[in-house]
Amino acid sequence: MVGWALLADVVPLYPLYALLFADTGMSGAQISALFAIWSAVGVIAEVPSGALADRFSRRACLVAAGVLQACGYVGWILLPNFAGFALGFVLWGLGGVLVSGAREALLYDGLTAAGAEEQYARVNGWVTGAGLLAQLPAAVAATALYAAGGYLLAGWVSVGVCLAAAVMASRLPEPPRDTGWADDPDSQLGYLATLRAGLLEARRRPGVRAALVVVALLGAFDAVEEYFPLIVVGWGVPTAIVPVAGLPIVLAGVVGAALGGTAGRLGRWALAVLLGGAMLLFGAAGLAGHPAGVVAVALFYGAYRSVLVVVDARLQERIDSRSRATVTSVAGVGTDLATFGVYAAWAIGAVPLMAVLGVLVAAALPRLLRTSRGPGAGRGSASRSRGARRDRR
Repeated sequence: MVGWALLADVVPLYPLYALLFADTGMSGAQISALFAIWSAVGVIAEVPSGALADRFSRRACLVAAGVLQACGYVGWILLPNFAGFALGFVLWGLGGVLVSGAREALLYDGLTAAGAEEQYARVNGWVTGAGLLAQLPAAVAATALYAAGGYLLAGWVSVGVCLAAAVMASRLPEPPRDTGWADDPDSQLGYLATLRAGLLEARRRPGVRAALVVVALLGAFDAVEEYFPLIVVGWGVPTAIVPVAGLPIVLAGVVGAALGGTAGRLGRWALAVLLGGAMLLFGAAGLAGHPAGVVAVALFYGAYRSVLVVVDARLQERIDSRSRATVTSVAGVGTDLATFGVYAAWAIGAVPLMAVLGVLVAAALPRLLRTSRGPGAGRGSASRSRGARRDRR
């Protein structure tokens, strides 16, 4: 799955699509409207797509995601106007939500089938790190392809990359699993019943509900990545070298995610200290406003990525297999909604206010990751018990 994640994110259009819109004549308002359409598709389709993965096939969802994303780029190439761009974002958005939830569920259940579910944080950290690392070859490819054939060549190569990722996804192993009721393995839930079961688990099981909250809140801070270029420029770094100046931040995120398995050995209080310290470092860099603050931002981002991998693992440990993609998709919707708060914090108080919000999340983390003793506690796997023991420390 690491190879699939790396290939799926080496898309040359990623660094170019905003420029494509602007050069095609789209106004700032139109570009914002396109991003809003993209976000709306994610919010609306996130949970239903998770239920599809739970009811049918997580692997098939990853395959379909690659095909839909490729079709979206074809729409951009053949219809370079607002309608074509909007269509492309709808298709890309649908592909994105098919991956969300299905990827984590396929990975966790695959490791469980191999008797290695305790390795989820480590392996998922590698997968996440591969996705971040793909930004580097994607930027290089975008530069070379644009120079050779403009947006058209970069677009068609991106279509090919997405289809290649779909082919690779079709080769990922998917273990057999129960899609019926827990007390009647021979029964098969329909789509709506699968959706309902996942929503009920997310709402009624206290341990799952609390983990969903912390994953959603913490996941929203991934939006700070969009502001890194603005932050660096604001500290006096010349625009021409911003991509190079930002490389330490990207690489720190890769390393941090890859170390998620190591961070997974920490208890909930130690995780809170790690996250809180990273947020304070981020806020101090914002207040100082010096180019050297890039180092502090890199340390913040690496620690943040490690903690994010761990809290996702804590969530997966508490979910029943048959509802895994649906519940994970609920967390995705929560992240999408919480992200608006991060955007507002940037607009009001930039880095310092975003850091304050992060410290508040860190302060709440030990309580939210407490071991659940509510309904359903004790029904989970051995991996869930191991996670619970870590959370008591």
